[in-house]
This record gives sequence, C-alpha cells and structure tokens, in this order.
Amino acid sequence: MKGSLKLFIGLLFAFSLTGCLGEDYDFTPPSVTLATNPIDSESDIKLKAANIDWLSDKEYKKETKDILALASKQKQISVNAGQQDSIVFDSQDFKIVEMSIWVWQQDEKVKLELDKNRNFNFPKEKGEYLIELDLLTNNGSAEYVGNVVIK
Repeated sequence: MKGSLKLFIGLLFAFSLTGCLGEDYDFTPPSVTLATNPIDSESDIKLKAANIDWLSDKEYKKETKDILALASKQKQISVNAGQQDSIVFDSQDFKIVEMSIWVWQQDEKVKLELDKNRNFNFPKEKGEYLIELDLLTNNGSAEYVGNVVIK
C-alpha cells in the first residue's frame, strides 16, 4: 500500500513538472506598434521591420537598403499634431539597451524624446512624416519604419 502511494505521488509530481518544461517561448524579434490608446486599436500604427540582426534561439537577419522607401510604402495613418503615443512590443524576452524614435520630413530627421514608459509626442508641425524606430537589445538590433500624416 505504501509503495503504491509513493509511486502515485511520484508520477503525479513527474507529470506536473512536464507541463512546466514543455512551455514554448518566442525569442523572435518583436513586432512594434505605436499606440495612442491601448483600448482603441484602430488608431494603432504597426511598424514594419526594416533591418534586423537578432540572435536568440536562432539567428534572424533582414537587410533593407533604403528604409525611407520602405517607410513610404506603408499605409499612411493620420495622427493629431502633438499627439502622445506609446511604443508597444508584442513580446519582450530581451533587455533594451537603447531605443530611439525619429521622424523624417523630406530630408530632415528629427529625434523624438522618449520617456521611461516609452511615451513620445509627435511633432506639432503638420505634414507627412516617415517614422524610424531603432532598437538595440541584449539579443541584437532591429529597425522599424512607418508612415504618418500629422493633421
């Protein structure tokens, strides 16, 4: 009786551990979204990966020669002048070393200030802009682009 109870407890313990060990983690480069309001996803701006040099469970590489041409091909999203947005990752199994966000208007590149919560404000000057997000992490680097019009 004692032997079968020990066997039962041992099997129960072993099966409970297999659930923990069988988890599947995603270590791919993240998808990036600029979100005004986490509840309203219609106004989100999904950025397109332009350049990736990422090493985790396997190596991910992508190279885009002309990131501004790629950005201009993205769906243009309207935002308000001075609007605050947040940078949102679909997953974050990495440590951010450095992150910068820029807007391009023709040949002029302007860095936007990021706060500790990844919030930033779009420029107050109206017009068409291309967005560039540079991400440096402990797993590598990634660059993302998008297209907005400020009204």
